[in-house]
Amino acid sequence: MKVSIFSTCVMDLMFPQVGIAMVEVLERLGIETDLPEQQICCGQPTYNSGLVKESMPTIKNQIDAFESSDYVVGIAGSCSGMFTEYPHMFDEGDSYKQKAIDLANKSYEFTQFLYRVLGLEDLGATFNGEKATYHRSCHMTRILGEREAPFILLDKVKGLELLPLPHLENCCGFGGTFSVKSPEISEMMVAEKTRDILSTGAEILISADLGCLMNIGGKLNRDGKKIRVMHIAEILNTNVDLERIDVIKNPAFIK
Repeated sequence: MKVSIFSTCVMDLMFPQVGIAMVEVLERLGIETDLPEQQICCGQPTYNSGLVKESMPTIKNQIDAFESSDYVVGIAGSCSGMFTEYPHMFDEGDSYKQKAIDLANKSYEFTQFLYRVLGLEDLGATFNGEKATYHRSCHMTRILGEREAPFILLDKVKGLELLPLPHLENCCGFGGTFSVKSPEISEMMVAEKTRDILSTGAEILISADLGCLMNIGGKLNRDGKKIRVMHIAEILNTNVDLERIDVIKNPAFIK
């Protein structure tokens, strides 16, 4: 069984180390991975801006890029969520309609894949008593409907104290093109989010969406706040105790 990595634009340009961490976690489990070279942007920025017709070549390219994949695992809930929206973009009778449905059905965000598909909870990660808090991204929660997987996986990270984040449901203010079109509102939202993060006393901010981490991390950095920003894939790839790693419970992945 092979997993195709959906890298996303933000990971490629800003956080390549997060992609490395994700692949290392998966391959440590004995899963073969590949990175289809044809993949590009998921098309979300232009599509959400109302440029539907202009977005379709990009969307069709993504469908073609992952057509032969068994599973598609993305590093961000926002971008993986976009894949699940593809089927609604094609009329019945369109040759891409079924292809879009197939892609949506085999696409998962990273933590969702680990917990929902593989049935894993403990990936063997270990910390030394650090305090952390978790920001829950809007798209992962509202589009993918995933609220539990990251917390279940983080709960099994030995030595990591996870502190509750006030107003967990609030957006960080990034929203892709929203932060460009409405910068004043975006700035107020991220300021509110960083105040909540600072109130926890956490040393590490964790999220499963790189856009959120880029936005919040930028604000923390500009304000001179020394909080380490980490994607959950990096957390799960830290000081791994191989003896603690759960056995994959999905028979399709047992060799």
